[in-house]
Amino acid sequence: MFELICNVLLFVLLGYTYFTHVLEAKVPKSYMKNPNVLHPSVWPKVIIILLLICIAINIVKIIKKNKGNPEFTFKAFGKNSLQFIKSKMFLGMVVLVVASFILEPLGFVVTAALLMFAYGMLLGEKKWWRLALISCVLAVFLHIAFSGLLGVSLPRGTVSFLRSFSLFLENLF
Repeated sequence: MFELICNVLLFVLLGYTYFTHVLEAKVPKSYMKNPNVLHPSVWPKVIIILLLICIAINIVKIIKKNKGNPEFTFKAFGKNSLQFIKSKMFLGMVVLVVASFILEPLGFVVTAALLMFAYGMLLGEKKWWRLALISCVLAVFLHIAFSGLLGVSLPRGTVSFLRSFSLFLENLF
């Protein structure tokens, strides 16, 4: 039941996004002059439509698979929801939500290091010092690879010394 509810919510939210944000996206005037160019709003529309089709197919599969199953009720869903909230999967989702809120103020390097550390602890790593070292090294490596080598702009953070550290890493390459 939980999977069905998540799929229905995702379907509704993607539909809402398609009709409110993608269709109303403004197209730059430079694109309007050339009729042969794909507009910037085309790919988000295509991706959302494909996702909506796949989610609809998945909803039908879930309903067919669980037809007649006594555990496929809202009562069973309520009982299983408490177990889900206590699970590591839910805690991992909470970690991701927290990371999305601290990304802008702390920047990519610190957020990625904290995220990798939290997931390592969640997966059961006992040696926290080794996990902290690996998380920091990987976060710095990812920052250098994406911002320096690939030219992807990553959040630098609003805290001054973290922003300076991010700029230092970007200037290495």
